[in-house]
Amino acid sequence: MSEAYSPREQRAWCWYDWSNSAFATTVVSLFLGPYLTSLARNGAGEASTVSVAGIPIAVQSVWPYAISLAVFIQVFALPVFGAIADYGRNKREMLAALTAGGSIGTVALFLLTGGMWIPGVLLFLFANSCFGAAIVIYNSFLPEIAAPQDRDGLSSRGWAFGYFGGGTLLALNLLLYTRASSFGLSEGMAARISLASAGVWWAVFSIYPLSVLRNRGPAKQPPAGQHYVTVAVRQLIHTLKGIRAFPQTLLFLAAYLIYNDAIQTVLQMAVQFGSEELKLSMVTLTSAVLLVQFVAFLGAVGFNYLARAIGAQRAVLAGLCVWCFTLVGIYLLVYDARGFYIAASAIGVVMGGTQALSRSLFSQLIPKGQEAEYFSIYEISDKGTSWLGPLFFGLGLQITGSFRVAILSLILFFFVGMGLLAKVDLRRGTEAVSNAAA
Repeated sequence: MSEAYSPREQRAWCWYDWSNSAFATTVVSLFLGPYLTSLARNGAGEASTVSVAGIPIAVQSVWPYAISLAVFIQVFALPVFGAIADYGRNKREMLAALTAGGSIGTVALFLLTGGMWIPGVLLFLFANSCFGAAIVIYNSFLPEIAAPQDRDGLSSRGWAFGYFGGGTLLALNLLLYTRASSFGLSEGMAARISLASAGVWWAVFSIYPLSVLRNRGPAKQPPAGQHYVTVAVRQLIHTLKGIRAFPQTLLFLAAYLIYNDAIQTVLQMAVQFGSEELKLSMVTLTSAVLLVQFVAFLGAVGFNYLARAIGAQRAVLAGLCVWCFTLVGIYLLVYDARGFYIAASAIGVVMGGTQALSRSLFSQLIPKGQEAEYFSIYEISDKGTSWLGPLFFGLGLQITGSFRVAILSLILFFFVGMGLLAKVDLRRGTEAVSNAAA
């Protein structure tokens, strides 16, 4: 490793994944989906639908539609945040502000009771937007703090830290939920405390990385009479036009946004599938999600070794093949808790590896000085967020009434993403961005 890079800063960078992964695991992957569905069911009363502006929405589709709306907002918001961060060179301060906003919004989920599903959706939209924007800034540090040859390993360690951190809090929340009565709590109150705990965890464990990570380059001020946002939007438009000069970067982005959209949708909807289709208890669901976190920790580490042997691109393609077989297995074989645990184990093995290696691959295809802008596009379908997948899933569920058909339909995203990824020429892509920097 080059002496120009600080091991202390790299460790701190990994710790931020430990802190914010609690939102992805406790909130997005487990508790909020079933809890928001229960709030919507309370709001619906005897009916099977709720309505917004006169538009009927199936109670079961509230959560997937909420996720789709959250990412639709991020499609427009995240690139602006990325452009501001790159222009002002104040990434650490922005990361701190987004962490504060997201953690406060997450803690506020504790206040949701009765039929308050609309306030629940609004709080989720706010917290998730902060989470997504924070990940943009966080990811943009990777090419600044590690040499290209070290990024696969560092990205894998970051994801591993995240899975272990998210899994640790999830284990504590599982203990609270399963023993709620012994603590004098209802299951609803235990779920609310668990949701709020993710915000506290995020805030507290972010203190260390925020104190160590540092900004690169001199801070810029916008020209007189102009605002940061105006300048950033202008810069963003320039970047979006300029990305056509990097066809391999553009091809990788297209592949990633498609296949990772499916990955995130599976992760987000798995608990609802287990709850509504298989009628599994929350204890079983929580323990399955916990299993995924710790298996994914090992998967992230294991795929780093696989990448060393066959290359990161081939390792990701192998992982996507396993994803396809897993979806078919869920459709055909998963009918009880045992099958659900087996599927969760398979998902955990490939989840960490495909995502960690995808991030490090992309970091090599970004022009220097535009890290946050490019990662803002990447983040449209990154950790905890997806758009087309939940919309596709929600429509399939509403039309067919079958969770199995809705899940199996996501295999199309994997096929298309794999086809595009196989066409990416990494050597040409890294040469193009290097020549642009020179």
